[in-house]
Formats: sequence, C-alpha cells, structure tokens
Amino acid sequence: MTVLAVLVLVLVLVNILLSLGNQSVRAEVNERQQVLAQGMQLEGLHREIITVLATVALKTNNDQLKSLLASQGINLGQPPPPAGSPK
Repeated sequence: MTVLAVLVLVLVLVNILLSLGNQSVRAEVNERQQVLAQGMQLEGLHREIITVLATVALKTNNDQLKSLLASQGINLGQPPPPAGSPK
C-alpha cells in the first residue's frame, strides 16, 4: 500500500512539472504569434511608405532618395525613353 502511495505521489509531481513546462512553452508561443501578427499589420504600412517614397523620388528626380531606396533593394526601374526616340 505504501509503494502505491509513493508511486501516486511521484506521478502527481511529474504531472505538476509537465504542466509548468507547458505553461512556459504556451506563453512563448503566444508571444511569437503576437509578434507575427503585428508584423503582418505593419507590412501594409511599409508598402505604402515605399510607394510614396518611390513616387516622390521619380517625380522630383531626387538622386539621394533613389539611392536610399536602391540601398534597401527597391529597384525603381529605368525611366521610359523620350517620345519619338528610336528604340
């Protein structure tokens, strides 16, 4: 009977330890999910900012802004050839 009581006590302790471990893992997963969700929300804003900067750089022919965008991997492409020029 004493052996059975000790076994039950050991199993209860193991259950408590596993439960505490699961709580810390769940908290970490929830934190990572929150970071990912915030990143997805900011992605739209980043795209809008890049679009505005690219538009301004092309309209004003701002070389500094163009080089800043190029340094971040944003390719504005080649400007269209003037009308009437040979291809």
